[in-house]
Amino acid sequence: MANEHYFSSSPSSETRERQIHVTLAGRPLTLTTAAGVFSPDGLDRGTRVLLGSVPPPAPDGALLDIGCGWGPIAITMALHSPGAQVWGVDVNERVLGLARVNAATAGTENVTVALPDEVPGDLRFRTIWSNPPIRVGKDELHQILRTWLPRLEVGGDAWLVVSKDLGGDSLQRWLRDELADGFHVSRATTDKGFRVLRVHRVAA
Repeated sequence: MANEHYFSSSPSSETRERQIHVTLAGRPLTLTTAAGVFSPDGLDRGTRVLLGSVPPPAPDGALLDIGCGWGPIAITMALHSPGAQVWGVDVNERVLGLARVNAATAGTENVTVALPDEVPGDLRFRTIWSNPPIRVGKDELHQILRTWLPRLEVGGDAWLVVSKDLGGDSLQRWLRDELADGFHVSRATTDKGFRVLRVHRVAA
């Protein structure tokens, strides 16, 4: 997979699917990953920190996982909130297929996996969880967050996990400056070298 990244839209590497065992929302699951995707061997440390530190997502409405990969965050949201509609978005075609298969395997019929442009433009989200793709570069990352965070409902929360060594503190400052009025940005916790940032929408 030289010169190819997990955020490539169409990975050219051999798929090499594999089965992994994970526990999401307290439920043991056997899910499918593959080469050319982020963290194919199981939950990465950042995702573990996020899932272990955030409060439950909103019980209904629309929920969002930005950069869903093979689906662990979106599936966890859906298991916690079966009455909600969970969207998992990514640009990698391989992981979109895996996430759909894994959502079905987990029995989470309330998960929709889609390309970003396939999400209705007027949809607003009550909860956003994300282990955002830091390695796409600062400019691209900022554009991703500019696209999705303003789509929080008033009173809604976004929870982002970012490695301190990969700019978690500078991202917190950028979010505070970028979102400014109408949002409150804070650090919810620090664990294993990761920052969990909370973005709360206080006004339209």
